[in-house]
Amino acid sequence: MTGVTVYGAGAFGTALAAVWTKAGRDVILWGRDAGVIEAVKTTGRNTKYLPGIELPRGLNVTASLERAAGADISIIAVPAQHTRHFCKIMPSGGTRVVVSKGIETASGQLPHDIAGAAAVISGPGFAQELAKGKPTALSLGCADESRGAELQQILSTGSLRLYLNPDIMGVALGGALKNVYAIACGLVAGTGLGESARAALMTRGFAEMSRLCHQLGVHPETLTGLSGFGDLALSSASRRSRNFNYGYELGANDVQNTGKIVEGIATAEAVLLLGRKHGAALPVASVVARVLSRELSVPDAVTALMSRPLKQEV
Repeated sequence: MTGVTVYGAGAFGTALAAVWTKAGRDVILWGRDAGVIEAVKTTGRNTKYLPGIELPRGLNVTASLERAAGADISIIAVPAQHTRHFCKIMPSGGTRVVVSKGIETASGQLPHDIAGAAAVISGPGFAQELAKGKPTALSLGCADESRGAELQQILSTGSLRLYLNPDIMGVALGGALKNVYAIACGLVAGTGLGESARAALMTRGFAEMSRLCHQLGVHPETLTGLSGFGDLALSSASRRSRNFNYGYELGANDVQNTGKIVEGIATAEAVLLLGRKHGAALPVASVVARVLSRELSVPDAVTALMSRPLKQEV
């Protein structure tokens, strides 16, 4: 049986480990927080990151990298900004698959490039729903068609459907970029401007994503698929999205510390650097970055987001 180790016992890593365990895969879930791992062992629940979800009995958990070693497939589910450090200490061997969504601020690199990963999994999926076995469809980006097909068969289950895409960079970029625009939509929603304004901003944000991705050589079909438009649509309309909720709390209550990792915060600045490098205009991302750095107030940010110059749509 193919062994799978999921490195990262946060919400999404735990949810993936649960789904694959239920499907009969041989899974180990590694987490750096020994307290979280011990709680999973004793209670069968990850109360810190995935409260209310009973995990399958066959799921093996450990806080030891040595005990996690030896899997055929290594799923990297650590935060994007920590990927480089983690890859220096994680066990070698096995096919690496990244599920982290973000862009490293210091280098502008995507996590799969940093990790030397063979594949990326990204798309519209809430951890709570995934862990409960609700139907979820995600993109599996892999440039090697035969290896991608093998991973697709191993990692797909009755409730988790993976669609293979050779455009690995596009799959990774879609998941990273949508976080920034989800924060923008949360800002608009939090200040009470309504669903019409949120939908308009999401649409213009998608156009902005498309401009940058075109400059970077992403296939247009990738961005209109699960890891681009699909993930943006999910993350820009629900407070279950960490990035949307962060923007909402910022807009409604001027709260910047939610106590959770919000990938879009670091990614916003990295996106601007990419835009300048490749000559792509990114007004929405720019406003998000400026309000996150406190250069722009929330009311001024919302005004800037909703009062762009009139022009042709296409």
